[in-house]
Amino acid sequence: MNFFNTFRGRLLLILAVMLVVTLGVQYYLNLLTQEENNELRDAQARALVDGFALGVYSLTGNDRLQDILAQPGQAFLDDDARQRVRDILIIDNEWDISDSLNPNYLPIVNDEGDVVYKQLSELADLPPLMEGGRIGQDLANFPNVRSPDEQMVDDEAHALPIETSKGRWYVMVILSNDRSEGAARAAQPLVVTLVVLSISTLVTFLLVWRFTRPVVNLSDAARRVASGDLGVRVPDDTRSDEMGRLAQRFNEMTAELEKSKALEEQLQQAEKSAVIGRLGSAIAHEIRNPLNYINLTLDHLRSKFSPENEDRSVTFKKLIGQIKDEVARINQQISDFLNYSRPANVNLRPINARSVVEDSIRLVEGQAAESNITISIIEHEDVDEISGDPEFLRSVFNNLFINGVQSMGNDGGSLTVRITPDKDAAMVAFEVSDTGSGIPKENLSKIFEPYFSTKETGTGLGLAIVQKIVDVHGGTIDVKSTVGEGTTFLLWLPKSSEASEARQLSA
Repeated sequence: MNFFNTFRGRLLLILAVMLVVTLGVQYYLNLLTQEENNELRDAQARALVDGFALGVYSLTGNDRLQDILAQPGQAFLDDDARQRVRDILIIDNEWDISDSLNPNYLPIVNDEGDVVYKQLSELADLPPLMEGGRIGQDLANFPNVRSPDEQMVDDEAHALPIETSKGRWYVMVILSNDRSEGAARAAQPLVVTLVVLSISTLVTFLLVWRFTRPVVNLSDAARRVASGDLGVRVPDDTRSDEMGRLAQRFNEMTAELEKSKALEEQLQQAEKSAVIGRLGSAIAHEIRNPLNYINLTLDHLRSKFSPENEDRSVTFKKLIGQIKDEVARINQQISDFLNYSRPANVNLRPINARSVVEDSIRLVEGQAAESNITISIIEHEDVDEISGDPEFLRSVFNNLFINGVQSMGNDGGSLTVRITPDKDAAMVAFEVSDTGSGIPKENLSKIFEPYFSTKETGTGLGLAIVQKIVDVHGGTIDVKSTVGEGTTFLLWLPKSSEASEARQLSA
């Protein structure tokens, strides 16, 4: 029984069943055809016997054939026999037609009162005489003797010799034989056979399609695996035959390959992080020492060399403060670079959304002015404070603004920041749009991956850090871009709890 649970066993079983059914139907049709042919032959034989009996009765009596058939209750020809017997001819020993069902063949009385008979030889429309060899020497007197090469017609004639006191007479019975009906009966099995074969072909096609579908699925899945899609699974693993077991093994194989690929990617990521960590530590040590010296020198300049003029002193201290802020920001960026692979410790507090944006815009204002780039901030009037860490968020917007300005180059353009409340959630939406060169479609899904960069000097950590900071803040970020038209980053950050409570109280 296990054999019939296999693909080959089921296929052979189905083919065997189809063969038996086809042969059974064909046998049944042949049996019906044979029964119909037997019934037809019996009906023809009965009609022929009845015709001869009626002719013999006409010979021994004085009534004509038409008068006999007109008698009520006559038992010579029933309705079926009447349809088959077209005519009955009584031929005397002089080969005259003494009686017939056809009025045209009956004898007539001429003007002189003599009875004039039609001669058998005068009848040109008689059908071929069947089995003429039994007549013997009188066969030459029959004008409708069938030649061997003569084609069959619808009607046929049968002659029976009757020995009388006046000599040998003949009774000729002409039967109507509808050849078209016979052709229809002969074609009926062919039509039914064609229907059976068509159904068998359709069933075979459906079965072949059903049995080969797992092979097609495996082929498609193998092609997708070869193209790098290891998440594909074959849906035929629930079958109990060989194809089901093959699908199970294939799915197990792809699952293991997917796990191996994930582990390999994690290993590569760990190796990259380790390399970057070691490199970053060395760079940070070499950069932080000059930064500390610059910071101390700025403090010394501010305390010892401040101008005596009050206005110039204010400007001097302002510039010194901005330089110290940028030095501190560089130092913070180095820390972010080193701490990328470690959990970020954010200090969340309510902050004004616009202030964070403006602090980051100052970093690119000079380069934007030189490149003829227009920067604009559009803020909705009902924007609440957000919950965030100013330093971390400043790193987010710094990266977005620097990337936007760099994408426009020296050809000019516009950098637009829109700040709006998100009414469907407790979020504030930031939309950063530029009119730069755009991002190719194939790179959109990779820009937030660490170490992915299209710049020759880029580290590939800018947008990865942005993604990580946004995730730590409980926000989301998305991007849409068209090559040659520009890029838009969509950023959602949560409102501060105090702002949300205040809005609920006011509502």
